[in-house]
Amino acid sequence: MRLARLGTATSVLLASGVAGSWPAPAAPARVVVNDNRVAAGVLKRDTLRVNLVLQRAEWYPEAENGPHVTVEAFSEAGKAPRIPAPLIRVRAGTVIRATVRNNLTDSTAHIIGLGTHPIAVGDTLHLKPGASAEVTFLAGVPGTYLYRAVIGNDPDGAIGDEEHETTGGAFVVDPLAGSRPDRIFVLNIVDYNIDSTHRKQALGINGKSWPYTERVAMTVGDSLRWRVINGTARGHPMHLHGFYFRTTAAGTGIAATDVPADQQFLAVTDSYARWSTREIAWSPDRPGNWLFHCHLTFHVVPDARLDHGPADEHETHSTDPLEHMAGLVMGITVAPRAGESYLRAAAPRQLDLFMNEGGPRGSMEKTFSYILQNGPTPPAKDSMLIPGSLLLLTRGVPVDITVHNRTQQPGGIHWHGIELESWSDGVMGWSSRGSAMAPAIEPGKSFTAHLSLPRAGTFMYHTHMNDLEQVTNGAVGPIVVLEPGETFDPNRDHVYITFWHGETGTFLVNGDSTGSAPLEIVGGLVQRFRFINIGPANLVRFTLRRDTTTVEWRARAKDGADLSENLRTLRPATFAVNVGETYDFEFTPPTRPGSYELSARFNAAAAPTTWRQKLVVK
Repeated sequence: MRLARLGTATSVLLASGVAGSWPAPAAPARVVVNDNRVAAGVLKRDTLRVNLVLQRAEWYPEAENGPHVTVEAFSEAGKAPRIPAPLIRVRAGTVIRATVRNNLTDSTAHIIGLGTHPIAVGDTLHLKPGASAEVTFLAGVPGTYLYRAVIGNDPDGAIGDEEHETTGGAFVVDPLAGSRPDRIFVLNIVDYNIDSTHRKQALGINGKSWPYTERVAMTVGDSLRWRVINGTARGHPMHLHGFYFRTTAAGTGIAATDVPADQQFLAVTDSYARWSTREIAWSPDRPGNWLFHCHLTFHVVPDARLDHGPADEHETHSTDPLEHMAGLVMGITVAPRAGESYLRAAAPRQLDLFMNEGGPRGSMEKTFSYILQNGPTPPAKDSMLIPGSLLLLTRGVPVDITVHNRTQQPGGIHWHGIELESWSDGVMGWSSRGSAMAPAIEPGKSFTAHLSLPRAGTFMYHTHMNDLEQVTNGAVGPIVVLEPGETFDPNRDHVYITFWHGETGTFLVNGDSTGSAPLEIVGGLVQRFRFINIGPANLVRFTLRRDTTTVEWRARAKDGADLSENLRTLRPATFAVNVGETYDFEFTPPTRPGSYELSARFNAAAAPTTWRQKLVVK
């Protein structure tokens, strides 16, 4: 066996049949959940030695006595397999000597991510069944990375009809001086066909699916640093309830870059591309129960539960959050800080919002609608408005919104992006006030949400129960919070909210599927476009053109939070908005007459669709 001399670049040694004592292939072992608190291997002086085994194992992503699925997983030699894979964590300058064995008897394994970071080539090892290899390399540049195995003949790990993404694990390189305390969370997925009509699906954050995911406990004022790793072949828009976070570093899994302080911005939802990594920082300033979850509806509803079937459909309508959510959801509990009060001081404005249920509309089997009461008389029970009423609120002016449920289903509204008390956050049975949990809004009942509104911007509201049916059938609406003394001017302020038209994948912009009536705008007057995506999946790309030329607009805000002046740059007027995100852009048309086209492209797999609206300069 020939040894390679270490230098400043990666040094890799590949060998088959590395000597050592390896466990022989046996019946699948049981996966142990990895909370990423303890690093693998043995560190002696400046060298970490770690011995990894890739094998088949039984994963229990829900209850320990619940359903399980056979998957591929990494273990340290002589230890139980883990999901996520064993944590590799060292300081910069550390030499890593990793031995890897493919204990699968029927599949080649492509091992990605074991090399000096950043890694120019993704594949570092190719192991046939029963083969082993040793790699020796320097850790590389500090950052958050991903290592993983791709099984079979698809080293790129592209999304297909099935997903087997349980081998991913965190690889963290700390600075020489060390890192501040943090937590690491890795996403993993299994999704495959049982037969022509049934699928198995298991989704995990650090190896578990809601409601069995970890409850992250903290106290008001804690400074939090999270490393979040997408160990899957698809993107996930990850959403934090109640608070904003800043992304301080971002990566592709094999490379990572710090985000300079003057380039960071506040967000409540971030798009995690496949195999990507993020480092985020945030601090809770209110107590209660909160959520961090994927905003792809299919990854958080009961269907995301392993072995969920037709007999379990009652879970969809359950008011118990342990039943009506599943998958990529993590609970956060924030304790109050001693001696502090979190009550509002000012007298609130009072609003009444009615949730109505109607008959079929297009591909919608039934419709839901949120309608704001204007004047002394409530809206008619059969009135429908899709999307729901635009709520115009004012920063710093508290508002109590009483939601009246006229439908035949329990409901609840999440005030997405709004910084508010936990009790009013809209996750029925989870949002809290002390030990009390907010109730579902039963048919014929009402619930009053208390909003303090500390920030002006673009937000949304939507149901947080039976999400797939209610959201795609209209239970969504936009919110604009204005500065004190500001009025909403529809001649210069334009709100576009996108969501699906039923569960078929057709999408709507402001209730229209192909286009809206032409819009007259004034030349020389700044136009503000507020884009909201609350579909159950898929990005929507908005583009503004004059003839065939894409014009320029100025970025203004993300998720309701204004961007700093140095980020309010002019850029080509095209941008993709992911699920659970809002973006604001400003465009100043020249004073000469002319016309523009605003388009929204929805890239559904079955049939891409483009919505259009003509903008005419007066």
